[in-house]
Amino acid sequence: MILLLFVIALMVATFLVIGKNGPVSSSEEPPDQETPGVEEPVEPNPQEILREAVREDWEKGFLILVNKEQGLAEEYVPGDLAEIKYYAKDRSPQWRKMRQEAAEAFHALAEKAQEQEMEIVVTTAYRSYDFQSDLYYGYVSSKGQEWADQYSAKPGTSEHQTGLAADCSSPSVGYQLTSAFGETAEGRWLAENAHKFGFIIRYPEGKAEVTGYNYEPWHIRYVGTVSAEQIYTKGITLEEWLDELALEIGEE
Repeated sequence: MILLLFVIALMVATFLVIGKNGPVSSSEEPPDQETPGVEEPVEPNPQEILREAVREDWEKGFLILVNKEQGLAEEYVPGDLAEIKYYAKDRSPQWRKMRQEAAEAFHALAEKAQEQEMEIVVTTAYRSYDFQSDLYYGYVSSKGQEWADQYSAKPGTSEHQTGLAADCSSPSVGYQLTSAFGETAEGRWLAENAHKFGFIIRYPEGKAEVTGYNYEPWHIRYVGTVSAEQIYTKGITLEEWLDELALEIGEE
C-alpha cells in the first residue's frame, strides 16, 4: 500500500512539473553559442576591391598619363612589347606592337568582333620617340602648325610611345583613320564594347577641352578592365578618372 501511494505521488509530481514548464522535446536544440576565438567572416567591401584592382593596374603602369602637358623621356621604351596579330597589311610592321597584356586584350577584342562578322584591326600601335618626331614635323610641313597641334602629338607627348595605345580601323572605311569610322558598325561596336577588354576611346566626342584633342573614334588606350569600366560608365576621360583617384592613389 505504501509503495502504491509512493508511485501515485511521484506521478502527480511529474505531471505538475510538466504542466508548469511545458513538455520537453527531444528534438529541441540548445541555443547557438559562439565558439571562443573564432571571428565571424567579414563581407568584402566593393570599394576596397575596386581600389585594390586599380592599384595593381597603377603599379603596372597601365594608368600612366601622357598628354600635351605630361610627356615621356626620349629614351623611354616599354620592356614587354609583343606582336599584334590583327593589323592592316599595308602599314609598317615595326609599329605592330603593344605591351604584352594590352596586345592580348586587343586580340580578344578583335576576335569577339569577328564573331559579330566585323573586322577591326590596328593600323599603328607603339611608336618610338623618333618616329613620332618625324610624323609630327611632317604634319607641320604639310598641313601647318595649328593642324599638327590639334591632330598629332609632339615627340614625347604621344600615348603611342607607352605601348598602350593603338589606332584602329576597318575595311568599311578603307583602313583609314577618319571620324567616319565612328559611324560604321565597327566603330559603334568598338565604342560600346572596348571597355569590356580594358580599352577606352581615349579622345571622345565633346571632350577636347579636357584631352586637348578632337574626337578620334579610332584611338583606343589600354587602362585595364576595372578603370575602363568606370570611365565608360561615368562617361569621362582618363584625365578625369585620374583626378577622381588622386586622393585614393596619388597621395597615399
